[in-house]
Amino acid sequence: MEQLNRIELRGSVGTVKTQTYTDAVVARLTVATNYAYKDKSGNAVIETAWHNVIAREGKYIQGLEDLKRGDKVYVTGRLRYSKYTGSDGVERVACDVVANRLVILDEAESLQNEM
Repeated sequence: MEQLNRIELRGSVGTVKTQTYTDAVVARLTVATNYAYKDKSGNAVIETAWHNVIAREGKYIQGLEDLKRGDKVYVTGRLRYSKYTGSDGVERVACDVVANRLVILDEAESLQNEM
């Protein structure tokens, strides 16, 4: 049986923090995705989910230093869970998307993909 750990996101950038190392740029960013549906009463509901993304500049990831809040992005990668202990002593689990591809979409691409 083949195993698969893959996620695709298309959404808007919230926060971006980049660090430059000797060999590459690494960015930690948040990406908001929306899910629209109608509730039992027929009212439109938009549910927003925030995703933590870690991206390292490479062959399929370029221009991380140009990323800014509000940019539309397409991200593919894998989910990574990690445990840590908070300052209050409670053990928590964090979920990050480790990107293997990140594309900054322009407005024309974003509109075309929505149709």
